[in-house]
Amino acid sequence: MVQDPSAAQDPSAARGEVGERAASTLAPESDLFEHLDAAGLGEALVQVVRASAARPLQSASAAVQLSADLARVPLAAAAQWLGRPIEPPVPLDPKDRRFADPAWSTNPFFYGTRLGYAAACRFARGVVDSAALDPDTARKASIATELLLDSLAPTNFLATNPAALKRAFDTGGVSLARGARHLVDDVLTNGGRPRQVDTRSFEIGRNLAATPAKVVYRNDLMELLQYEPQSEQVRAHPLLCSPPWINKYYVMDLAPQRSFIEWAVQHGRTVFAISYKNASAEMAGTTMDDYLVHGPQAALDVIAEITGAEAIDIVGLCLGGALTAITDAYLRQSGDQRIGTLTLLNTMLDYADPGPLKAFTDLRTVERLERKMRRSGVLDGASMAGTFDVLRANDLIFNYVVANWLLGEEPPVFDILAWNADSTRMPAEMHAFYLRNFYVENKLATGDLQIAGRRIDLSAIKAPTYVVSAINDHIVPWQASYKTTGLVSGPVRFVLSSGGHIAGIVNPPGPKAWYQVLPTDEALPITASAWSAAAERCSGSWWEDWTRWSDENSGPLVDPPTLGSDRHPVLGQGPGTYVRT
Repeated sequence: MVQDPSAAQDPSAARGEVGERAASTLAPESDLFEHLDAAGLGEALVQVVRASAARPLQSASAAVQLSADLARVPLAAAAQWLGRPIEPPVPLDPKDRRFADPAWSTNPFFYGTRLGYAAACRFARGVVDSAALDPDTARKASIATELLLDSLAPTNFLATNPAALKRAFDTGGVSLARGARHLVDDVLTNGGRPRQVDTRSFEIGRNLAATPAKVVYRNDLMELLQYEPQSEQVRAHPLLCSPPWINKYYVMDLAPQRSFIEWAVQHGRTVFAISYKNASAEMAGTTMDDYLVHGPQAALDVIAEITGAEAIDIVGLCLGGALTAITDAYLRQSGDQRIGTLTLLNTMLDYADPGPLKAFTDLRTVERLERKMRRSGVLDGASMAGTFDVLRANDLIFNYVVANWLLGEEPPVFDILAWNADSTRMPAEMHAFYLRNFYVENKLATGDLQIAGRRIDLSAIKAPTYVVSAINDHIVPWQASYKTTGLVSGPVRFVLSSGGHIAGIVNPPGPKAWYQVLPTDEALPITASAWSAAAERCSGSWWEDWTRWSDENSGPLVDPPTLGSDRHPVLGQGPGTYVRT
């Protein structure tokens, strides 16, 4: 969705953060610029040029400022070299890791190059900001400008990257040979983009998606996994994990000690998980109705039959969380009360302000994507991923240009990045419906969404709901996620986690983990800002807080149910077959 990104000068030091940001569920391949053109970024830049031509005084003012800045660069560089630094002509961001090498501050050539680049950036941004554009075009123009500026950063070129030059000297040119080999390999086999991860050491079922499970049900859309119990007793309510289908399901069961599903199993829950099939062209007509009926609803039927439970809790992630809420409201509106608690992870139900994605989900862009999907029947996951890499281009594209091609380093071995590379395809009909009805028209929040013959009223959800968002999530901004608290009718516990879209979920207890909650069970404020002002920070992972909340709301302890049943026998070993397609 659904995955905080730099470490250009010291890639290894920031790989964890970069990898987390990379897992935005969605990384461009060879068709990156085709996808960007669908969003109209190039057209937005053309509009900037036209607007600037219509108001030449604004552009002239920015040009005069640029000339003045560049004229002061040699003096500032010389003063810095002589040990008598003066105020630089343009402010420099001390947190920009691209310029972490000391040479960017001590060497007059590199210091002057950095100042010149900063002056050019200020000029370009000033031109865009001064252009008289509508909000959507201005947003796209800003994104396109930042992408161009990021691509032209001096750190991306050997001659103006001191760290790469030092590495080449120290290794006798070996780093350059390795970088050239990476470049050629990426051009030939990776669409011309630097690899973000070395996936060779990862294997699904061994060190990814490795929590012991059995496949107990399969239809044309999904497989249902039942996890083997790891405690003597379990809570009476089984737990269904409902993932998004933009990537494979196993971000919820990433790796031993980093798996939410493993955590839940070890803490007394009978866990089931949906693993969706990777869509093919033959599934072009698959609808959102199909995902509801043959996904969570079918899974609930199977779980109820196997366990005999009267109530089943659901944990939904991102788009899977939206479908979880829709399923609950859909069933309750028909008098079906079998869903117990809801846990919504990095989920958006009100799409009025989707953050940076707003630039990629306007009506015109959606219409272009629909035409593209009609030709192939699906939207390839790699194509969707381009949007999210562009939003973090320094971290998710150019960081690897520097690390792999200039420094000659090997791509990192990182489980989140390996999962992120395991993207899937979206059926054309379902994805077009989702973009139009959720992002463009926001019908879910307004109560106008029609699914499987029923208008979805989220206020029908009356069971306890646990909402988790992540402070650095750029896919589902936490303020947008907070609006869920005003859409459902039952008691809500809202938790703001550390990390981003993926690290906020892959969040095992550790010394760096933290989360924010209200100090008491008082009513939630109406606005996210009011909640933030009242919330307190707690050390640890929200996994621990969720476990305490879950134990209070998921029934008494009972003996674990059998794996499968006569009606739904075990079909095979987890993680199943669909995850490998």
